[in-house]
Amino acid sequence: MVAKISTGKTIGGVIRYNEQKVKSGQAKLVQMGGFAVKNLTVRDKIQSFEKVQNLNTRTKTNAVHISLNFSPEDKVDGYILQKIAGDYLKGIGFENQPYLLYQHFDAAHPHVHIVTTNISSSGKRIETHNLGKVLSEQTRKQIEQRYDLVKAEEQRKQKVNLLQPLEKAVYGKRETKASISNIVQEVTRSYQFTSLPELNAVLGQFNVGAYRGEKESDMFKNKGLVYSVLDTSGNRVGVPVKASSMYCRPTLARLEKLFLRNKEARKQHRETLLGVIHGVLQNSSSLEEFTSKLRIEGIKPLVRFSEEGRLYGVTYIDNVNRCVFNGSALGKELAANALSVRFSKEYILSDPSEREQEVKQEIKITGQETEQGTRIPSLEISLTSYQPEDPTPYELRQKKKKKRRKRIQ
Repeated sequence: MVAKISTGKTIGGVIRYNEQKVKSGQAKLVQMGGFAVKNLTVRDKIQSFEKVQNLNTRTKTNAVHISLNFSPEDKVDGYILQKIAGDYLKGIGFENQPYLLYQHFDAAHPHVHIVTTNISSSGKRIETHNLGKVLSEQTRKQIEQRYDLVKAEEQRKQKVNLLQPLEKAVYGKRETKASISNIVQEVTRSYQFTSLPELNAVLGQFNVGAYRGEKESDMFKNKGLVYSVLDTSGNRVGVPVKASSMYCRPTLARLEKLFLRNKEARKQHRETLLGVIHGVLQNSSSLEEFTSKLRIEGIKPLVRFSEEGRLYGVTYIDNVNRCVFNGSALGKELAANALSVRFSKEYILSDPSEREQEVKQEIKITGQETEQGTRIPSLEISLTSYQPEDPTPYELRQKKKKKRRKRIQ
């Protein structure tokens, strides 16, 4: 069992998130602890918690959201989940707190969400500092033994392709904001990416994209960010959703902090990913075969072409270890230039329609500027654009520089 605890300042947002899951058929409310009346509206539930929280107005961080995640091998029905939730709350000192227990069905593994507060009926604040490292870990181990559950350490080793549980966003099929929010929350929580283009590479698999606006716009200058549903061609459709209005608040400021943390965290997966890609590359005679074999290994390569059909960029999405690397970050031999040379004959003979299929999740931005300020006309690139790799081999660039120096002399 894996337990995750998060705290916040708005109990309403936590409850609405779970209730939206219930409304869309992705969850159900299985237990209400500490409530005298059971048939309550969403507003009634929020007000019940707020009455308790108002007993201590000094404490601003007063909402607690806990998820208990089980292995697919664990046999846990609704009754067992209620018992486990009760034992867990008792173990962390929340046995007398009101709580709502939701069972979710939006992932491949069984899991529940617990909504509660750290303000007691006497108005005292229950300490949550290091709650996860101390009481939660101790309680988790006891529950695993008591109910014969797969241990958290083993569960973390069983990497699961995230593409299985997450449903792609389809405009008009479900409430847009809830659909986008669910996908963005899971991706930002589970994947290690170090830039907005890398995040968009992952989100694109689920028909969602993040967009900062044009460089000249006020939104871009003010570091604004919106999320949109993408159609099958990668174009944004429908009304975009502001990052600041979403439950998980995936704003640019928060993402930039994630970029820094992920840069270090993803290093542990680099060598494993390198080994898999090199092994596939050695046994591939064409780009199509290379990308196809990588997908079988749970790695989604995003290759980017110019209008002339020249490969100028590649990004590898590891959906097993849940990390993203640009080709150049893995080494010159896996960057666009090296792949272009290795499969050059295939590029000349390949059908342009097949190349379009490789990038159908990427978005069209005509005349979009890159981070370096270079204009790229009508390229198939991802949202705020990838930073294109120089298509000119290093050795040729050096020769050009020498020729220019001679002419100057």
